[in-house]
This record gives sequence, C-alpha cells and structure tokens, in this order.
Amino acid sequence: MLSLLRLTLAVSAVVAPVFAEIHNVVVGNANGQTIYTPEAISANPGDQVVFQFQQKNHTATQSSFANPCGALDGGFDSGFMPVPANQTDNFPTYTITVNDTKPIWVFCNQAANTPNSHCGAGMVFAVNCGQDGQPNSFTNFKNAALAIGASLKAQATATTPVTTAAYGGVTIPAAPEASVVTVTVTVEASHWTTTYSSYPGSPNPTPVSLTGTTHKVVVGGANGELTYDPPFVQAQPRDQITFEFHEKNHTATLSSFDAPCRANPLGLDSGFMPVAANSTTFPTWTVTVNDTNPLWFYCRQHKPDGSAHCGAGMVFAVNPVQTSARNFTAFQNLAIALNGTNATGAATSGGSTTSQAPTSGASSSAASNVALGMGSLFALVALLL
Repeated sequence: MLSLLRLTLAVSAVVAPVFAEIHNVVVGNANGQTIYTPEAISANPGDQVVFQFQQKNHTATQSSFANPCGALDGGFDSGFMPVPANQTDNFPTYTITVNDTKPIWVFCNQAANTPNSHCGAGMVFAVNCGQDGQPNSFTNFKNAALAIGASLKAQATATTPVTTAAYGGVTIPAAPEASVVTVTVTVEASHWTTTYSSYPGSPNPTPVSLTGTTHKVVVGGANGELTYDPPFVQAQPRDQITFEFHEKNHTATLSSFDAPCRANPLGLDSGFMPVAANSTTFPTWTVTVNDTNPLWFYCRQHKPDGSAHCGAGMVFAVNPVQTSARNFTAFQNLAIALNGTNATGAATSGGSTTSQAPTSGASSSAASNVALGMGSLFALVALLL
C-alpha cells in the first residue's frame, strides 16, 4: 500500500502542469518618455515577455551587460515600431520567450551612437538581472548606458562640425565629408562598375536584386495623421519607394536636410493628392532610388490656420545615417523648430494649398484617378485640409 502511494505521488509530480507567465512591458508612453515600464523583471524559463510599443518610434533590441547600447550578435531585435502621437489602442507588440535563468539585457536602438541615443538616455530593460549591490544589477547596467550617452554628447560637442540651416539661424550638424569610391558590383549574374560618394555610415551600393525592392510608405491616415508610415526606410539602388496617399491632401516633396520644409531645386514632387474620407482606393507615386545618398522629403500642405504639415513633423527620409548627428530624428526636430507653430523663421515658399498634377519624372497612378473640374477640385481641397 505504501509503495502504491509512492508511485501515485511520483506520477502526480511528473504530470503536474507548469503554467508559463506572460510579462507585459510598455515601451515608451503617451508623454514621449524614453523608458520601458517596468524596467526590470524576474522570469522563469518558458515565460513570455510581451513588449507593447506606444508613442514615438522605439525598438526592443538585445544587448549585453558589457555593451548595453550595442546589438548582441545573434540576439533578438523587434525592429523599429513607429506609433503616432494620437494612437490610443491597438499598439504593436513583440514577444520573446525566456529560455533559461540567465540575464537578458535589452535597449532601444533609436538614434544609436548619436547624442540623441535613447539607450544613452537610460532606455534599457533587463530580465533576471542581479540585485542592487551585485555587479550585474540593473542599476549598474543603466548607469553604464547613461555613461555612453554622456560620452556621445561630449564627443559631439567637441568634434562635430556645425553650420546653420538655410533659414531661421538654427545651428545644425555640418554635412559629412564624402570621398569618391569606385567599386565593382555583382548582382545575380550581372557585373558593373559604379562610382559614388561614400561618407561615414553610407550604405553599400549593391542592389538587393536586378529589379530592386519596393518599399510602401503610407502618407497621412484615416484619423488625420500628419505622418509618413514608416517615417524612414533604408533602401538600395534600384529599390522603389511607393508613396500611398490616404485621407486629406498631402504631398511627398523632396527637400534637403538644412531646409527641411522647402522644395529642393531638383523638383522631385508628387504634387497634391486629395483623398476623400470615405475612399477605399488610394493614389500612389513612385520614386526609384539611384544611389546611396540620403533623400529628405516633406509634405508641403498647410492647415487652414496657416501652420505647415511639415512644421508638425510630417517628414520622411530615405537612407538617413542613423549613427550620425544628421539622423532622421534630427531632421524631424529641425523641421519642427523651423516651421512649427512656435517657429520664428518659418519657410515662406513651397506651402501652396492648390492641388497640382504629379511632377513628371516619377510614375504615379494619381494622374488618372483624380479627374475633377477645377471648381470641384478647389472645393475638395478646402474640404480635405
């Protein structure tokens, strides 16, 4: 009888269910803070950590205690998760599974290796770290990240050349010095020689394929968002950027880093794309990437009160060097500083609200989709502002 009882207890121990726990971690928040909430947790093998991304644009990227703001080789990475300021639900998530009891170190990769580094501002997270007083405590991990941020700011102040923006008298990082490089490119069975301007952080000039990749960018949105989604892309030569215009009336207009809300003399411009609130089909406009240089875009629409969409941060970039002081965040901040509602040196050109046909030199499906009389068109433009 005793043996039977022991056997029953042993079987019960084997089949006893083990319930994994789900740990929810909020990344960023509506107040624009660079923080994970909570900043550190304890978890068992089999548990899941669900990162919920809120306002702004953050990542959950695995690092190491020794290098808190550097991506760990072979580690996980959520990628950038842009969330508009007016979004209140349906936040994107990214989930990892805890495999053992070893510490897991995480950081936000936004503006990495720049003075604006989110990690350098202390945006780090840990699973199963040591207690305070131990060498691998979360406090020591966060302090190491903050030290990196302080060093980046000190280096930028000491070594980064500066200039002024094209208007407004704002000091900005100077353009990097480029060197002309000639390389042989091999893609599939094709070979050719290309000469291009290389600068620190510039991408490799090799296309992903002979036909390239198409990157879709949504301009505006059903809730009146003044955004490009995603806000920037990394693209290779021969890739295409297809702007899909949603509700209201927006443009995708080429500008420059030092004049973010003024049309570039090269004239690359989608023209205004009015889209009604109940639309189910959306006009598009496509640009082909020819080289590795950064491309800066903005919306040249104005609101009825005269404030610019660009001044509200409605800008976009192709191939911004995120490890430099001239990263996307710096570009967007400059647009707001120069053309926001509190700006004193706002651009005075490129802000017409008259709908235009797409500029030649880039393909667009909108030319055939918008076929209104001029009176109706002006009425629709006024409605969509």
